[in-house]
Amino acid sequence: MELITELLTKDYFVLFLVIGLGTALGNVRVKGISFDTSAVIFVAIFFGYLYNLYGVNFNIPPIIQSVGLVLFIYTIGMQAGPSFFSSFKEQGTTLLVLAGTTVLTGGITAVAIAYIYDVDMNIMSGLLTGALTSTPGLAASIEASNSPLASIGYGIAYPFGVLGVILFVKLGPALFRVNMKNEEDKFAEISRSSTPPVINKNLIISNENVNGKTLEELKIRFMTKANISRIMKPNQLPISPTSSTVLETGDIIKAVGTVNALNRIELLLGKVTDIEIPSSGLYDIKWYVVSNNTVVNKTIQELNLLENYSATITRIRRASIDLAPHPTTRIKYGDKILISSSKGNVPAVTQLFGDSLKLIGQTSFLPVAFGIAIGVLVGAIAIPLGSINLKLGLTGGVLLTSIFLSWKGKFAGVIWNLSSPANKILRQFGLLMFLTPVGLSAGESLVPAIEEHGAVLFLYGAVITLIPMIVTVLVGRFFLKINFLSILGALTGGMTSTPGLSAADSMTESEAPQIAYAAVYPFSLVLIIVIAEIMALL
Repeated sequence: MELITELLTKDYFVLFLVIGLGTALGNVRVKGISFDTSAVIFVAIFFGYLYNLYGVNFNIPPIIQSVGLVLFIYTIGMQAGPSFFSSFKEQGTTLLVLAGTTVLTGGITAVAIAYIYDVDMNIMSGLLTGALTSTPGLAASIEASNSPLASIGYGIAYPFGVLGVILFVKLGPALFRVNMKNEEDKFAEISRSSTPPVINKNLIISNENVNGKTLEELKIRFMTKANISRIMKPNQLPISPTSSTVLETGDIIKAVGTVNALNRIELLLGKVTDIEIPSSGLYDIKWYVVSNNTVVNKTIQELNLLENYSATITRIRRASIDLAPHPTTRIKYGDKILISSSKGNVPAVTQLFGDSLKLIGQTSFLPVAFGIAIGVLVGAIAIPLGSINLKLGLTGGVLLTSIFLSWKGKFAGVIWNLSSPANKILRQFGLLMFLTPVGLSAGESLVPAIEEHGAVLFLYGAVITLIPMIVTVLVGRFFLKINFLSILGALTGGMTSTPGLSAADSMTESEAPQIAYAAVYPFSLVLIIVIAEIMALL
């Protein structure tokens, strides 16, 4: 017993004990719901409360919390950066306005409660980040305020922040009298009109004017917007075309494109035929992972895959999100790319992209260390604004730097992007190192805070969760006229709630919620951090 008592006064023992117990608690799932890594803060608050109750003076060295903070914020920026700026271009502003409405309404609600009911603003910033289930926001609030009250507010509001979003999403269609099947049909119709489906047809070359000309001479892609994926000449096996492939009358081709594109290529080359092009085994479709630094930041157009390797990129998977490839799409380190190519070019394509899971799994700490150092420097720079000098601070500087570096990908000769596995490990490690000392410190102030403000803090947290969701649906439904499925995706993205997105996914076969969530999540992540920092400074 004396040994256990002595160990409970050792900072390193308590640090890893809390992390272990918190991780175990976070793995417990009740009807598919769990608190994941955030459960660590609840265990830490409980330990901190016990230490305070028995008069034990215990503190984890502050450097642990600081290191955890910068690692966590840096990897969050690395995750958000590649799609942060592109979301503005690809989704326009409608979904971003909707997600911004969610976050801003939550911030306004929290500030209003603080002033009306005279609640400490640090507690309210914690309630906001817990209500919006944003641990990065909590990190920003604590760094800006240097107060344990934010973590108390977070711990109070977080459970309902998780459950409240799920319940709201599940009950939303009934509350707002929405027919989900009609919404699915409307979204599918809009998607078809804005993005025509890609189909294929087999054509037989009958236009004498193209006989004996190469694909490069005919400029088929430029003239028709369609691609030729396979060619079968009489009494020969099918082949994958190159720019130098010659078309002759009687050839059978497989053309790929939209209906309009195929109509144009039919006018140019010949008539549709029922003759099938059999699989020849001369082409291959496989996933490649980008591990070769030389292709990073190059556009698909620059790689000229069709001419150089008889290959075509059909899909890009980045940070678990599938992207449609465009000529101007830039390749990022760690991307997974689905490529169709001739079998003979598979080794060359493999060499081009690297395709080494071993390299991807190895994490270089050089960009991480230098990136964080640059972020700390950026955060310390004073920006003159009239009579005051504004500093981004540790959180703001590191976040802004990591977003920029991950967006650039390759900068100053260094690959700054982290692979998804490496980013996930570093992010979780940083979060654990940050939440444990924060929770222990908060536990010591838990009882005085509740005694001062009362159990009504739980109600405040619930209100900050519910009001933004109600306002978001009303704005999206009646002002912006957005499809309800997209509203649910933007709503869960604005609340940074992955469990909420899972609830929305279970209610529909449409991809609308996932698309909207992926579009707004990086923006919402950063906006919550900014608002939490502002509240902590009020």
